Amino acid sequence: MTETTKTHVILLACGSFNPITKGHIQMFERARDYLHKTGRFIVIGGIVSPVHDSYGKQGLVSSRHRLIMCQLAVQNSDWIRVDPWECYQDTWQTTCSVLEHHRDLMKRVTGCILSNVNTPSMTPVIGQPQHENPQPIYQNSNVPNKPTAAKILGKVGESLSRICCVRPPVERFTFVDENANLGTVMRYEEIELRILLLCGSDLLESFCIPGLWNEADMEVIVGDFGIVVVPRDAADTDRIMNHSSILRKYKNNIMVVKDDINHPMSVVSSTKSRLALQHGDGHVVDYLSQPVIDYILKSQLYINASG
Repeated sequence: MTETTKTHVILLACGSFNPITKGHIQMFERARDYLHKTGRFIVIGGIVSPVHDSYGKQGLVSSRHRLIMCQLAVQNSDWIRVDPWECYQDTWQTTCSVLEHHRDLMKRVTGCILSNVNTPSMTPVIGQPQHENPQPIYQNSNVPNKPTAAKILGKVGESLSRICCVRPPVERFTFVDENANLGTVMRYEEIELRILLLCGSDLLESFCIPGLWNEADMEVIVGDFGIVVVPRDAADTDRIMNHSSILRKYKNNIMVVKDDINHPMSVVSSTKSRLALQHGDGHVVDYLSQPVIDYILKSQLYINASG
């Protein structure tokens, strides 16, 4: 399979990130490594999307703090970024809404049509800026003199990095303007692009709890987008999927990361990191990166049992 026929992927993780842990970042890295090893995917970006303050989870600190901690956690990554859209809405957003927002945003900013897992023949087009007279972005897969796939591939990462891999300074968050006009004529080559939800097996298991998820949302999340699962503590993902009719229906859209790396996925647990902070446990360094620890101590977060 050539580079241009591989599916280009953006991994999106939704959660409270209260606080974001080393394990959360490891999930991104493990998922990317696994997808690359399959030979079918190229991961071009990762997005961390913290939940809205009105989610109502006990001990959830302000999104202002959580956004900064997330930014500190990814500051050394050249492909994972933090997006504040969820936090900036008037109220809590469903996971389905967040996925659809990023799909629509990418369509507007890059001028591409994102594919979903049920319509693989509807290959999206990704624009390559050309040095011509500036014009508004437009979408047209029939532009004459299209560049070859080989020529455009080098530009894909550059173009999409504007929305997938931008890491703004901690002091201020500067994100993609949804109404931005990139000011160039766009030429197109057909390359498949998908947004996949990245999650742990605990979220997968929550799909099986009656009434917890809206079934129509589950159909969209698993059926239209697809998910990448990083199992926690030797979870039996096959057993979990067999407990849900929707998960069984879209089993082929669920990719379970299988690798030989023995990661203690308990380090993903924000709860355990908070307990370590409250008890002054030196093992907190196993859960959190030093910049995040420093920020927590400076801001006096999670110093009591209530949060």
